[in-house]
Amino acid sequence: MARYKGPVCRLCRREGVKLFLKGERCHSEKCAIEKRNFVPGQHGKTKKLKKVLGYGLQLREKQKARRIYGLLETQFRNNFEKAAAQKGITGETMLALLERRLDNVVYRMGFGTSRAQARQVVRHGHILVNGKKVNIPSYVVKPNDTVEVRESSRKNPTILAARDATAHYPAPSWLEVDRDGLKARVTGQPRRDELVQIQLNEQLIVELYSK
Repeated sequence: MARYKGPVCRLCRREGVKLFLKGERCHSEKCAIEKRNFVPGQHGKTKKLKKVLGYGLQLREKQKARRIYGLLETQFRNNFEKAAAQKGITGETMLALLERRLDNVVYRMGFGTSRAQARQVVRHGHILVNGKKVNIPSYVVKPNDTVEVRESSRKNPTILAARDATAHYPAPSWLEVDRDGLKARVTGQPRRDELVQIQLNEQLIVELYSK
C-alpha cells in the first residue's frame, strides 16, 4: 500500500502546528516547529504568508487531519463517508472513527510513541483484539473490546521503551489501560473535548466534502 515516506517534520512546518508525528522529539527543543517555524522550501524563510480563506482554509484542515492520523486521501474520504452515513454530528463522528482505529488505540494506550510506530506494532502482529491477532491498522474497535500485546511480544524492546517513554501521558477516559499488563479495554466512545492535543476544526472538513 502506498504511504508517505518523506520527512514528517516538513509536514508540521507546512501546516504551521505540531502534528506530533515524531514521538518524543515533538516534546523537545529539537522539534522542527520550535527551531524553524516557517514553511519548508528554498524560499520558505522569506516567503510572505497569504491569508487563507474559503476553500483553502477547508483544504488545510483536511490535510492536517490526514497527516495527524497518517491516512491517504482515499482512506480519509472513506472514513468521512462512513461518518456521514451515521446519526449524529458528522465531524465528531468522523473523529471518533479515526480515534477508534487500532493503530490510534495502540498509540493512545502508550505502546507507541507516535501513530506511525503504533501502526508498525500492529502490522508486525504484536496486538490481539479479544484474544485474536489483528494486524490491520484500520480495524475499528468497539466498546467492551479488549486490546492487548500478545504473550510472545511482551518483552519486545520497542513496545516496552514506548510504554516507559509515555508513562506520564494520561489515557483517554474511553480506554481502561493496564500498563503493567500491556492491555486495555474500550469502555465507551471517544469524546471531542478530550482531543485537546489535536488543533482541528472538523466542521471545515465536513463543508469541504459536502460540496
